[in-house]
Amino acid sequence: MSALTTESEQIRWSVADLLELFDVQAAGTDRFTAATGLCGQDGRQVVEGTQVVAQAIVAVAQRFEGKSVRSAHAVFSRAVAVGPPLEFVVDVAHEGRSTATAIVAAHQHGKRCLTATVLADVPTGDVIRHHLPRPDVAPPADANVCQMPMIGRQLRLVDVADVNSPDEVGPPELYAWLHYDPIPSRDDLAKALIAYFTGHLGISTTMRAHPGIGTSQAHLSVSTAPMTTSVAFHEPVRWDGWLLYTHESTQVGAGMSYVRGTVHTEEGQLIASFAQEALIRPLRTSDTVIDARSRF
Repeated sequence: MSALTTESEQIRWSVADLLELFDVQAAGTDRFTAATGLCGQDGRQVVEGTQVVAQAIVAVAQRFEGKSVRSAHAVFSRAVAVGPPLEFVVDVAHEGRSTATAIVAAHQHGKRCLTATVLADVPTGDVIRHHLPRPDVAPPADANVCQMPMIGRQLRLVDVADVNSPDEVGPPELYAWLHYDPIPSRDDLAKALIAYFTGHLGISTTMRAHPGIGTSQAHLSVSTAPMTTSVAFHEPVRWDGWLLYTHESTQVGAGMSYVRGTVHTEEGQLIASFAQEALIRPLRTSDTVIDARSRF
């Protein structure tokens, strides 16, 4: 039995399993299916939204063979539960020689959980070129190890000891060094892996500026959930070694936060930019009747 479908709590996630999970399977004309994988280390029965975005990226790459996914803009409308498979329906809005656009709907139990607009193109040579430099922060060797268990993944945070603590306060920014093994050689899987981590630290980035609140309280005393994710890929995605994810929360209020970020190689190449809108609200009375492990 595959590690992706085994229910044993002793099975741990690995990067190899994750890449297998991203690799959706064709199931008819403009239709693909995918598994949801395992529950998280905290026992939550909700699938990471960016995992579904990653799968949508691979589905569009398979649909537009010969083109490279350039960006994905997703809205999460319903929580995806661990277990039942996902169905991806690709609605081709335009398919030309140099660019193509599709609207992808991810369904579970016949209900739409995510809608993503994905742009693909055929990369060409430069007319002009510049990019935002990599932030001058401490290197991976001097950053703090963060326990986010996954075989083949290392995560280190710059100047942050406990990213979930309500007592560790600082500016609303986070610098995260990430190392994967293996690093996929396929362009679509590499982009899926880049997109996957864009949603992991956004809410923590926002909360960091406010004493007394942290992501350790999420789903227990405060309601949080990513609502949208956008990611743009600036280059064919290739890298070796570490990646630096930069997060900056530019606004929070009226129950929503906004975070923007970049992904640089250790050498300084900018390979992607991303943004996230997230819900941060008081826990409603109606939420408390739902098991915390299943809350959106």
